[in-house]
Amino acid sequence: MTKAIWLISYKLKKDSSEQGFLAASKKCHNEVLSKKPGFVSWQVLRQEDGTYADLVTWESLAHAEAAESDQTPPTETAQAFYAHINLPTCKSRLYEIIESH
Repeated sequence: MTKAIWLISYKLKKDSSEQGFLAASKKCHNEVLSKKPGFVSWQVLRQEDGTYADLVTWESLAHAEAAESDQTPPTETAQAFYAHINLPTCKSRLYEIIESH
């Protein structure tokens, strides 16, 4: 099976602290995302301009697509994570890994 990457970029809300955001992302990882079928890892990235990105690795493109299209209402933990994100700035892309070096 070919692994896949889910890349989501965004900015934080003006009233969010990075420390609070990172605590919420860790809790969301531990309680929500890591429990999804096919989940491999989640890295939080930051650019100098204040743009953040989640780099989530999945066992397959099918697992990534299932997670992206999941219509289950967000848990309280996920909602606490989303509360830090300026949602209109979100951009999400799925990539299938076709080669690794």
